[in-house]
Amino acid sequence: MIIAIDGPAASGKGTLGKRLAKHYGYRHLDTGVLYRAVGFALIERGIDLNNEIEAVHAAESLDPEHFGNPALKTQQAGDAASIVSAFPRVREALLNFQRHFAEEPPGAVLDGRDIGTVICPDADVKIYVVADPVVRARRRTLEAKGRGEAADEALVLADILKRDERDQNRPVAPLKPAEDAYLLDNSNLDIEGGVRAAIDIVEAVRAGRQRV
Repeated sequence: MIIAIDGPAASGKGTLGKRLAKHYGYRHLDTGVLYRAVGFALIERGIDLNNEIEAVHAAESLDPEHFGNPALKTQQAGDAASIVSAFPRVREALLNFQRHFAEEPPGAVLDGRDIGTVICPDADVKIYVVADPVVRARRRTLEAKGRGEAADEALVLADILKRDERDQNRPVAPLKPAEDAYLLDNSNLDIEGGVRAAIDIVEAVRAGRQRV
């Protein structure tokens, strides 16, 4: 089974993806890490983030062993990811990596911006997670402070709105729900409530298939 989870920044899709994968014994891939790694590679080398050629080279040279680098969780890496992810050739370079991961047994949960629409359009379950921007900014601020980073909630909110605009309006693989995705509003749910809601969606799809 392939479970695709999409949604904007800080909507909670990553946490839901990890918990769903653990619940069902599947593998999990936060596809945003791929783009963060590409962007961070450029930052480390002092290369302009708008340099598509170098971004493509970084995407083709990714080492999965570096995906656990704490630097990839920073605001800087997130901003860089939003920029390099707009390049069609970068997305193309990472497409096969993501699809290969999804197809490996026993099952996979992938979360990102275009999993249900582009990466795995035939996923068994598609969930689109949303949350109010103010709530997302508060969560992102608390996460940053939890890592010991300084964070201004107003600035975080402004950045989230800017990223939403960029992700939703990019010409290639824009952020949007798949036509057959289930909407999960995570604005007023705690982690456990969100996980239960996601599991309910998966089980509803399974039950529907069994009846057929």
